[in-house]
Amino acid sequence: MGQKKLIRFEAIKGFSNVHEYPQGMQGKWNDYFNNRHSITLELACGKGEYAVGLGTLFPDRNFIGIDIKGNRIWRGAKTALDNGLSNVAFIRSHIDKLRDYFNPGEVSEIWITFPDPQLRGSKAKKRLTHPKFLRVYQQILAKDGLIHLKTDSPDLYNFTRTVINLFGLELLEDSDHIHSLPEVKSELLIKTHYEGLDIAQSNRIHYLCFKIDQALPLEKDEILKQLLSEPENE
Repeated sequence: MGQKKLIRFEAIKGFSNVHEYPQGMQGKWNDYFNNRHSITLELACGKGEYAVGLGTLFPDRNFIGIDIKGNRIWRGAKTALDNGLSNVAFIRSHIDKLRDYFNPGEVSEIWITFPDPQLRGSKAKKRLTHPKFLRVYQQILAKDGLIHLKTDSPDLYNFTRTVINLFGLELLEDSDHIHSLPEVKSELLIKTHYEGLDIAQSNRIHYLCFKIDQALPLEKDEILKQLLSEPENE
């Protein structure tokens, strides 16, 4: 590990807005923020551009960025501290551990912004909109909780639409090119480091907003697997 990463890993240990594998925080986040405002998560937050951006746009809401890479969290956490954003915090941990940190219904919204699309079919279960992860989110989301996906990957976008359709989830917003819309919501104009890179070279930003308002039976995972294995020209 490089010296710079080591320095940042050590630095976040002293940041008041960073919690590494927090224990005993379930149901206590409003006490931490010292208010009863809604809680929004940014998953695989990287440098935390969305957590910080949303925290700036919506001072009457609380935002928590989650990532395993402490050297990346350092950037967002430091920006939040420097800008006095007391409504923004970070958790260093794995996403599949969310149930260890939040009570049922404690989270109002989840943003998934430019995650690794895990393009290989064998990696499908690592996609953050795979039903494996949706079942985790469902256990901590409020009844009308929202999931937002913003990505430059047409593959992840289409995969997520397939999941939504297969499980009969309520799709609220769907755009395969947000910048072609006559009006773009302010929260969609926040840019992440990876958005600027346009790794997928799609020249488009895709966006989905949906609810996990149905049961997610395990047997449908096999149907999803079969759908993914079908040739596109069939």
